[in-house]
Amino acid sequence: MSAVVRRPVAFVAAIVLFGEAAGMVLVNGIMATVVDNQEMSLAGVDPAAMSAGAWVMGGVAGLYLVLCGLVLLLTGIRDRAPGRVGRAALISCAVVHGVLGALTVGLIGWAAFVFMMVVLGLIVLTLVAYGNGSGTGSPNEKGDGAEEGAPAPA
Repeated sequence: MSAVVRRPVAFVAAIVLFGEAAGMVLVNGIMATVVDNQEMSLAGVDPAAMSAGAWVMGGVAGLYLVLCGLVLLLTGIRDRAPGRVGRAALISCAVVHGVLGALTVGLIGWAAFVFMMVVLGLIVLTLVAYGNGSGTGSPNEKGDGAEEGAPAPA
């Protein structure tokens, strides 16, 4: 896949993950506020602990999505495959989106499922477009310096 296609895909995926991170923090903040204001409890757990847990979960999930978005943004800027840690973060993010996508069909509906699958597709497309990490950012993934379509040097 050429840089003309893979760089914009990485940028779009990064933007989507940044937006998703903000949404995750916002939704968890709203849940924490409602739990605290209504003094809700689940199985006798203190409402303050549940509220704090919702805030922490929102912060951790938002930070994770921002980290994955930064990996995608740097991948697009550099036009190079992410390193091992970055690839592992993106693969885990793709797996999480796949699992959550399967759960959202029954819990939220098809629109949420479609969103999760679009994000999953963007992450996977970026990972596939940049290959195994040995590419130099050029269309020639062999790294032998030859132009695409030209014979390799002897």
